[in-house]
Amino acid sequence: MDKKKLKEIIGVFKESGLKKMEISETVGGETYSVKLESAAGTEYVPAPVQFVQTAPAEEKAPLADEAEIKDYNKYRDVKSPMVGIFYAAPSPDAEPFVKVGSRVKKGDTLCIIEAMKLMNDVVAEEDGEIVEICAENGALVEFGQILFKIF
Repeated sequence: MDKKKLKEIIGVFKESGLKKMEISETVGGETYSVKLESAAGTEYVPAPVQFVQTAPAEEKAPLADEAEIKDYNKYRDVKSPMVGIFYAAPSPDAEPFVKVGSRVKKGDTLCIIEAMKLMNDVVAEEDGEIVEICAENGALVEFGQILFKIF
């Protein structure tokens, strides 16, 4: 986990009003964890950052039914490119960018993620249909968290 990303995470934590936050990231078989806690009062102070190296995760047993594997591969996940606040619409009184059943084309805006007071569009990387919205409007999302499932 690089310093820029760590500073961004701490900034989002300070602005979010959360009392605790824990983020883990696996890179090359090593897992890094960051735990942040707010101090008493209104000032937020990050707890000591802990980096934990763990053994690579064990391989999961393959699914028994080949049809399940095919169905699972039909859906593509749209993941959050950053830590921030998920917004489904451009403004509170506007219609959401997409709903379940919406057809999207490559480059269409799916949502906005606010990180450090910057609004970042998340766009579709391919054509498809929204089959599930996995994040709640106004909720904090983590890097790599699934936001949408597209068929």
